[in-house]
Amino acid sequence: MTALAQRPEVPTTVSVDEPTPGELFSTWQRIRLILVLGTLIAVGPLTIDMYLPALPAISDDLQTTAAGVQLTLTGTLAGLAIGQLIIGPLSDVWGRRRPLLVGTGLHIIASLLCVIAPNIAVLGVLRIVQGLGAAAAAVIAMAVVRDLFSGLAFARILSRLLLVMGVAPVLAPTLGSAMLNWTHWRGVFAALAGLGLALIAVTVFGLPETLPPHRRRPATVTDTVRVYGMLLRDRTYIGLVLVSGFAMASLFAYVSGSSFVMQDQYGLDEQEFGIAFGAGAAGMITATQLNVRLLRRFAPQQILLAALISGSVAGLVLLGFAVTEVGGLTGILIPLWVVLATAGFALPNAPAVALAGHGEAAGTASALLGAMQFGIGALAAPVVGVLGTGSSAMATVILAGMLLAVLSLLTIARAHRLPAPGAQQAVLVAPPH
Repeated sequence: MTALAQRPEVPTTVSVDEPTPGELFSTWQRIRLILVLGTLIAVGPLTIDMYLPALPAISDDLQTTAAGVQLTLTGTLAGLAIGQLIIGPLSDVWGRRRPLLVGTGLHIIASLLCVIAPNIAVLGVLRIVQGLGAAAAAVIAMAVVRDLFSGLAFARILSRLLLVMGVAPVLAPTLGSAMLNWTHWRGVFAALAGLGLALIAVTVFGLPETLPPHRRRPATVTDTVRVYGMLLRDRTYIGLVLVSGFAMASLFAYVSGSSFVMQDQYGLDEQEFGIAFGAGAAGMITATQLNVRLLRRFAPQQILLAALISGSVAGLVLLGFAVTEVGGLTGILIPLWVVLATAGFALPNAPAVALAGHGEAAGTASALLGAMQFGIGALAAPVVGVLGTGSSAMATVILAGMLLAVLSLLTIARAHRLPAPGAQQAVLVAPPH
C-alpha cells in the first residue's frame, strides 16, 4: 500500500511487474499446488465439524450436559484462533514446512488422546490442543499463497481454495454421520488422526519450502511484537481484516441459526434442511469460482465493495421478510442465498488486498488476519442464540455483519484510497538482518 511503502524501516521495494515465483509455474504445477493447499485448508473445518453428529452420544457416554459438550467446540475454536497468532510468526522465522509439520504432529497426538479421553474436562482440553495444531495448516496455506503470488493472481488462487473451504464444512458432518453408522464417536477422532498422518505425507512429498532463508525474520519476541505492532498500525490492513471478520460473522450467523429457522420455524425435516443448506453452500461456492473470471476485468477492491453493498441490500430484504413473515420460507431462502453468494465474492478479495503489502511478513499477517476473522465470525453464533431461534434473530445478525463490513471498508480501510485497477503497487521486501 502507498502508506506502507513510505515506512523508513523498509529499505527496498520491488515492482509487482516482476513475476512472482508462482507466476512462473506451469498449469500442472498450479493444479498440484491447489490440491496440496486445499488439503491443508480442509483440516480446520473437518476438525471442527466431523464430530458434531456425535455430540449427543458424547454427552451420554461421558455423563455431561449438552452445554458441557458444546464447550469442547468452543475450545477448538479458541485453539484455532490462538494457534494462528503463534504459528504465523514462527513460520516467518523457520520457514513454512517446519511449523506445519510440528503443528500437524500436535494435531495427531491430540486426536489420538481424544480417542481415550476419560471425561469431558480432558476432552475439552485436548480439543483446544487439537485446534492449536490444526491452526498450522490454515496459516501456512495462506502464507504459501502469499509467498508465491500477489495481487490478482493471489485472489484467483484464493478463490480456488475457497472452493475447498466451502465444501469441507458441508461435507464434514455428513462424513461424521456416516462413520457413526459403523464406529463409536471415538472413531471420529481416530479418523482425524489419520487425516493428520496424510497431511504429513502431503507436506513432505508435495509442498516445497516457499520462504527462502534470506527472507526469514529473526527469532525474537521483540521482533514478533514489532511486526504485530506494524500490522496493527496499518489502517488499510486492519480495515480489510475487519471486513473479512464481519463478512464471516454473517456466514456464521447463517450456519448457527439456519437449522432452527428451517426445521423448527418452517417445519423442514433433516433431509429437506440438508438440501436447502446445500443449495446455499453451492451458491457461495459458485460465487468464489465466478470471482476468478471477474478478476480478469475488475480489481479485487471493486468486486469487494459491490459484493458487500449487494449483501447489505439482500440482508435488509431478508430482515423485512423475516419480521413480516411475508413470502414464507421462500421469502427467507432467496435473499439468504444472495447474501451467501456475496460472501463468496468478499471472502477471497478482502484477504488478497489486505496481504498485498505484507509479503515481508506473510505468515504473521496471515495469522493475525485469520485469528481476527475467525474470532469476529465466531461471535455471531452466541449473538444469534441470545436474540432467539427465529428467522428475525438470524437475519438481524446477518444484516449487521454486512453493514459493519461495508462501514469498515469505507471508513477504516478507506476504499476510495485503495490502489486503482492497474496501478503499480509496491511489494515490501524484508530488510536484511
